[in-house]
Amino acid sequence: MMPRTRFLSAPHFSALRFVMAAGVSLLLAACVTPQRQIDYSAFRANRPRSILVLPPVNRSPEIKAPTSFLSAATLPLGEAGYYVIPVTLSEETFKQNGVTVADEAQALPLDKLREIFGADAALYITIDRFGVSYRLIDSVVEASATAKLVDLRSGEELWQGYAYVSTGQNNNNGGGLVGMLVSAAIKQIINTLSDRSREVGRAASYQLLSTRRHNGLLYGPYHPGFGTD
Repeated sequence: MMPRTRFLSAPHFSALRFVMAAGVSLLLAACVTPQRQIDYSAFRANRPRSILVLPPVNRSPEIKAPTSFLSAATLPLGEAGYYVIPVTLSEETFKQNGVTVADEAQALPLDKLREIFGADAALYITIDRFGVSYRLIDSVVEASATAKLVDLRSGEELWQGYAYVSTGQNNNNGGGLVGMLVSAAIKQIINTLSDRSREVGRAASYQLLSTRRHNGLLYGPYHPGFGTD
């Protein structure tokens, strides 16, 4: 099988559109916390072909964070060359079996997950940060998460990773403290209304599961580069 890949008054809304049209934009600044070199020996020995993405555990205050990460995980995994158990199927299966909390899903025995879904490995994601954060002189949207890939056949941990993405950028153009506060307030509105959290969440998920990064995932069997890394 191949991988599958608050309402504003009219004046305020017009003003917001003007600000956005004038070029007020935020550039994603992605960075990865330095990590030790990963030992890929277990990964290479087990070589999973299919991956089950478990419901992400959410440690952030935003309830929409898990949906954002879960929906975005399939693409990078598919591009990496793995068959991914459809997330809609896995979500429904968990619900039908009375598992509605991510912590419970991630605590299930490995052999049970293997029996139900038939996947070779399971991806465990924990979200640490997600959403808009208002600061004294800035407003940023950020998302960070950790993940680990566990082989459902041997029980070995194959890989672990971390990603952090933020729109934070301290642009002090000499407007003084008042100017910076006004700028932060405008950015707060833009970030909230344009739902930048979902965008940043997707970026963090993609960065986390990319094969093109240091200590990233290895290529799967459906990728032309399989076995070359």
